[in-house]
Amino acid sequence: MGRAGLLPTTRFARLTCLILGIDLLLFALKKVFGLFGSSYGQSLNFWINLLGLIAFSLFLNLAYRWLKARMLWRLRNRLIVTYVFIGVIPAVLLVTISYYTLNVFAGQFANFVVTSELNAELRNLAVVNSAIAENLTSRLDSGGALTPEFLSSLRQRDTTNAPRHVCAWKELKSAPICAGEAGVTPFALPILSATHLEAIVQDEGKLYLRAVLVRTVKGQSVTVVSSEPLDRTSLAKISADLGEVTLSTTVSEPASALEKRPTSYGPIRADVANEKPQSSVTAGPNSPSVETRVEAVKAGSLAPPFQRFDLVIEGAAPLTVVDWTTGKADEKKGGLLQVKTRSSSLFAKLFVASDFAQGWGLIILIVALIFAIIVILALVIGTRLTRSVTRAVAQLYLATQHINRGDFSHRIPVKSDDQLSTLAHSFNSMSESLQKLLEEQKEKQKLENELIIAQEVQAQLFPRKIVQLPSLEVHGFCRPARTVSGDYYDFLTMDSNRMVMAVGDVSGKGISAALLMATIHSAVRAYSLEGIPILRETLALAGTGRSSSAIAMQGVEVSTAALLTLLNHQLYESTPTEKYATMFLSFYDGRERTLTYTNAGHLPPIILGQSGAIRRLDCGGTVVGLFGEVSYDESVVPLSDGDIFLAYSDGVTEPENDYGEFGEQRLIELVWENRQLPLAKISEIVTAAVDDWIGANEQPDDVTLVLARAR
Repeated sequence: MGRAGLLPTTRFARLTCLILGIDLLLFALKKVFGLFGSSYGQSLNFWINLLGLIAFSLFLNLAYRWLKARMLWRLRNRLIVTYVFIGVIPAVLLVTISYYTLNVFAGQFANFVVTSELNAELRNLAVVNSAIAENLTSRLDSGGALTPEFLSSLRQRDTTNAPRHVCAWKELKSAPICAGEAGVTPFALPILSATHLEAIVQDEGKLYLRAVLVRTVKGQSVTVVSSEPLDRTSLAKISADLGEVTLSTTVSEPASALEKRPTSYGPIRADVANEKPQSSVTAGPNSPSVETRVEAVKAGSLAPPFQRFDLVIEGAAPLTVVDWTTGKADEKKGGLLQVKTRSSSLFAKLFVASDFAQGWGLIILIVALIFAIIVILALVIGTRLTRSVTRAVAQLYLATQHINRGDFSHRIPVKSDDQLSTLAHSFNSMSESLQKLLEEQKEKQKLENELIIAQEVQAQLFPRKIVQLPSLEVHGFCRPARTVSGDYYDFLTMDSNRMVMAVGDVSGKGISAALLMATIHSAVRAYSLEGIPILRETLALAGTGRSSSAIAMQGVEVSTAALLTLLNHQLYESTPTEKYATMFLSFYDGRERTLTYTNAGHLPPIILGQSGAIRRLDCGGTVVGLFGEVSYDESVVPLSDGDIFLAYSDGVTEPENDYGEFGEQRLIELVWENRQLPLAKISEIVTAAVDDWIGANEQPDDVTLVLARAR
């Protein structure tokens, strides 16, 4: 049930199952009460029926949802359903509507043919009746008398040989004069409201074609009535080559006479169920009368089919029938004309030539076949398009499964040239890009791991444990803008009274700057600590003519100017032209309380005196590593108790925001305001101020800060 999706997992499904369970429980309880003969079970019928109806409605909703989820989950099924509703159903509806519309119009056309023939017979009868009335009025006008013989002679002039009766009345109250058997009056004179009448009339349950004309001669009225029975013979003449024609009318008769109806009325029409005639009982003074629809006349027969598609067409239309006794048409007692024919017979009536009719029928058949072929082709094309779309979607789904498993090498095969193929190309391009991106990510991760190792190595180059001198307190801080830094600072303790301090900034950022920084770090330490003969010779060549102030280490006197000269020569020979560094190198002597320094293009460090005086240490020369032959100067400055030495890189003073650069002046003010605090605390305050100045922007450069305070 779980695989089929029949388990109730939603709240709606659980509620439906709960209601059904309660209903079944009540039903079981009712049965239990019934076993013990208790009447309490009958009181549960209402709730059982109500809950059953609710559960049934809810289950119908669930069934619809389940079918929709199962049937319409696939895109192919959705497209097929869409095509059926857009293409097939409208075509079926169009064909159905066209068929029934043409059938209705064809049936009405068949009725029109019959009614036209009936009207033509009425007009012919009216013409004959008018001619007879003209002759009768002429005879009366000339003083002659109206006799049956004269009327019979006029009747014999009719060449149609129709079974007609003609009667004439001179004044309405006089006896009629009829052409035919002497003393026989086939019909009585009705109550007329007009001087003429041409209609189908019902007289004593039979139908007739009658024409009535009233003429006045010398103050005397002459009424002429011509009548022709509308029976099987005359109707067969009218419906020749058309099909089966039926005329039915409504008759009124006593209810007791229903079973004794004359056979001339024809069989009773089955207008309602159980083969009973449609009738209504009308109360009378003595006995009720019944109005019944009966088949008055039926003639003709349905022709055999001309071809396979020669359809049977049926039509029905109301027919105006005048009640002869009143001379008026009663809509409730009107007639009904029914025609049953074939399409070939209608074409024969519609077109003059039968060949032309057959040609039109063939054209319509060809058009219908073409329409059917187009629908079939549309179905085939729609199926193929649906298959291509669903195949593309299935391939995309399969490709996403490969991507989800991490298989970025999967590619969708492209065999067409449409928007779906463009989508497949785009997906292939995306998976290829993802594959390359993943490889690049792996390489980047490897590089980041290497950078982390480089960062750890570089962290070992900075002083990890600074030995403070009795007369000098020092502190250094460096925060890289990236993983590794190109800034450099170092404290090298010689003994309890002497220390070498170095601050540098390598051009550029990243790995190259960090490697050059490591080179400078190693060179400074090597040149400062190792007293070897080759170093002695190099210093003798590079430091000739320099100041006599020098660092005495292990029997070798090394001046800051000579050391930077040697460092410049090494960097110039071993690094590319665009690589260089700024450098500040100094030697502090605690016994003399002096600072000997050389500044090689670095931002001048500052000494803040107790009185607020500022001294900038800018003596030296240009940057190291950029030029081959460079000479440097050195200088000596005294340090008093409380003087603060401040060295920094451009990452401290050059950060910008909307108000401009952080600046040297702001740095000096921060150090001066917090000069009584520990150097580490002053460093934290300065770096925090720089961070606030930068804000949410990325740190533009390495931040390096070196502080020293004489004591």
